[in-house]
Amino acid sequence: MSLQDELDDLVIPTRVPDLSRDHDALMAAVEVGTSGGKRFRPWLVTTVHTAFTGAQPESVVDRAAAATELLHTAFVVHDDVIDNDDTRRGRPSVPGWFRADAVALDTAPDDQDTYTRAGAILAGDLALAAAIRAVATCGADVRTTARLLDLLDDTLHASAAGELADVRLALSPRMPDAQEALAVAEHKTAVYSFVLPMQAGAVLAGATEEHVAALGEIGRCLGIAFQLRDDVRGIFGDPVDTGKDRLGDLREGKRTPLMVHASQTSSWPRIAPHLGDPHLTETTAATIRELLESCGSRGYIEELADQHLEIAREQSRSLGLEAALLEPLLTHAWGDVPSTRAGAA
Repeated sequence: MSLQDELDDLVIPTRVPDLSRDHDALMAAVEVGTSGGKRFRPWLVTTVHTAFTGAQPESVVDRAAAATELLHTAFVVHDDVIDNDDTRRGRPSVPGWFRADAVALDTAPDDQDTYTRAGAILAGDLALAAAIRAVATCGADVRTTARLLDLLDDTLHASAAGELADVRLALSPRMPDAQEALAVAEHKTAVYSFVLPMQAGAVLAGATEEHVAALGEIGRCLGIAFQLRDDVRGIFGDPVDTGKDRLGDLREGKRTPLMVHASQTSSWPRIAPHLGDPHLTETTAATIRELLESCGSRGYIEELADQHLEIAREQSRSLGLEAALLEPLLTHAWGDVPSTRAGAA
């Protein structure tokens, strides 16, 4: 069974509610949310399981792997609601799908936001419930399943706290310190995108707790490097490649490590008035990019990402996982660029 078939099997109910029109809309939106993307989280589960010579049946590993993709779908949908993003990966996001549905239903313009938020939140909830169900019914023994559910529960709490912290810091007049900003990157992204799938693969393989913990640290460093790189690409990257609006983080006033570093430079008085400006223009954004370059903030964050990546590389090497896990992951999740620095090999 392909990953998409597994995802469809988990989200499509055995009994369709009487409110078929609304349920069909939710199912169509979930399909939008689960389609596309690099799907490296399920890949991490299966790759780590294989690397530790796990003997779980393929069906068990595939279902647990599908859970990580459904969790990603749920978090992405809810994140798009929070950030008011109607596009994702260069096409309509789940909120964007519901906004189009609101227009098709001839909903009053003042009510379209309400319908969009409600539909997207509910679709995200269905994906989250399906992720939990996927783990609970993966077919592993009781002890392994309970361990997987513990990992999932830890991940849900860490990621929810990270998301709320991200919103709180964006609304605060105070700029966080570097440690706070990195903690958001760790809890909002690293835990569910890297730590969970890697540790889940190890647990399925019957790895020791020492190895599970070591993979958690590798995942933490990889996730921070990934998020730091994503923060830079979100502002400097080509929207065609990133699928993101280059003005999004600036307009939302994201207190990323990139901005924290910039706040400590002489360029900050020229950047600060525009951070969080919902009407920011591309012309002004271009000036901000130049300032972030000239004050050294972009280079600092790229170097910091590389440092975390190198720690993950060394730890992977100590477990004998560099060739089996790390290098393929850099190709799978990062594209074909193992370093964030321009011109790096």
